[in-house]
Amino acid sequence: MQVQSIFDHVILSTCYAGDFNNKHGRVKISHRFNQEGRIDFVELKFLNALHPSLNGELRKLLTIKDYSSLRKDWYVAEASVLRVLPQELIFLYEDIFRCPKSQLFAWLLNIGHRLVEDCLKDLKSQKNKRPLPPDSAPGPVCPDFSRSANHGPNLGWSPEAWNQNGNGRTVCLERNRAGCAVVDRNGGCFEERPSQPVGVPVQLSLDALLQDEVAMPILEKAAGLESVVEIVNPTEILVRYLRKCVF
Repeated sequence: MQVQSIFDHVILSTCYAGDFNNKHGRVKISHRFNQEGRIDFVELKFLNALHPSLNGELRKLLTIKDYSSLRKDWYVAEASVLRVLPQELIFLYEDIFRCPKSQLFAWLLNIGHRLVEDCLKDLKSQKNKRPLPPDSAPGPVCPDFSRSANHGPNLGWSPEAWNQNGNGRTVCLERNRAGCAVVDRNGGCFEERPSQPVGVPVQLSLDALLQDEVAMPILEKAAGLESVVEIVNPTEILVRYLRKCVF
């Protein structure tokens, strides 16, 4: 998982991998949250597409219309969606294309909010504790991402989501399947690296995210929201936000 704190918004990204028709693939799903925790868009990047010609391409799966000019605390908004969704979404849930479209798009939104909620719970539980490397004592049980407004599937974690542009501040969270320890890409605990050149992504400590004045208010608001979706036509939907219990 990767959390980018950029100016007045936060982008949360997670990688998913799998096999389909004897082909291996990997994608990155990114949710962008505005200052009030609402999702501006859900984007897919083909890291290793089932059709190699798509490698590196981006697809906006769902985009709130005029999100830059909307009230940041909106509760109902129109959104544009892809008429034909990428096959690679089966890496998130193998039966995803059997779901009604309204549930599918609501689930794509709500997994972002659920990931934020579980991320914050993990970060706060780790506060004042030194994260353990994956070969040491077991860490906390892997979060259950099966919960959502639409009873979505159980999602696994992948360690391969890293900032590519260097804008803003980035926190990268890796999970191993055995112990769910929080480690860096080399298998060690997080550390601050202030000596890195300007423009190169910096891996912040967990405490740095908890103290981030931009990211934390956004994440805490996002964790308390979930959405339902109404289909308008094959390329347009209506998104309604509901407030969950206070995080």
